[in-house]
Amino acid sequence: MSGSSARYYGKVLGGLLGFALMRHPFGLLIGALVGHAFDAGWLRRAPRDRALEAAYATLESSPEDDTEALDAAYRRLMSKYHPDRVVDATDEIRTLAEERARAINAAYDAIMRARRAAR
Repeated sequence: MSGSSARYYGKVLGGLLGFALMRHPFGLLIGALVGHAFDAGWLRRAPRDRALEAAYATLESSPEDDTEALDAAYRRLMSKYHPDRVVDATDEIRTLAEERARAINAAYDAIMRARRAAR
């Protein structure tokens, strides 16, 4: 079994606990519903902001990197994808470089904003 088909423990334990606490079949239903919420991940803590994860992926770094490593990754990528480096290229390549540079700048700004807000 894989995925959510093997996740039934919360429903069973919730149902038994609900029945034991309320001593009524309605407790079985409430417990099973709460157990299902746990099994389905509804009560799990929210994952990190997906936009922030995408920003780290754009900069090819991780949240554990310090600010110096993040700055180095930013400078490395900007030196590689800066539009001024492809001045003699075709319009298509220049456009791609501009889009990539904009994405790198936006990712760096988002990460730095989040780090300043976390202080």
